[in-house]
Amino acid sequence: MGLFDKVFKSQRDISKEEITEVPWHPLTDQNQIEVIKEESKERTVVVFKHSTRCGISRMVLNTFEKEVDVKTGEEFKLYFLDLIANRGVSNEIADHFDVRHESPQMLIIKEEKVVHHASHHSISATDIEEYL
Repeated sequence: MGLFDKVFKSQRDISKEEITEVPWHPLTDQNQIEVIKEESKERTVVVFKHSTRCGISRMVLNTFEKEVDVKTGEEFKLYFLDLIANRGVSNEIADHFDVRHESPQMLIIKEEKVVHHASHHSISATDIEEYL
């Protein structure tokens, strides 16, 4: 059956096999902001703010997940913030890091400060490499 699987697999099945899971860490509590600050002293921290009700946010997230190099995941940590479920956390991040709230939005944090942020179609996983 192995030969038939290879011959008759759809492009979608082949693509599924190539997908590598993105190592997201859920950001669900305001207390995690202090943890993020501490972690940012040792390695780069990336926060991706996503609205589950927004098609543009979904499209940007999908593109980001395809772009991100999970092999270098040891060098940075990825946090995922669901804005709808955790609006208070999002507001606290905006206030704490003095960055205007947008959705979708990516924040790159190093040494307890936002060193880069982008929103909507300006979000690119390749920007992370500059801050490793």
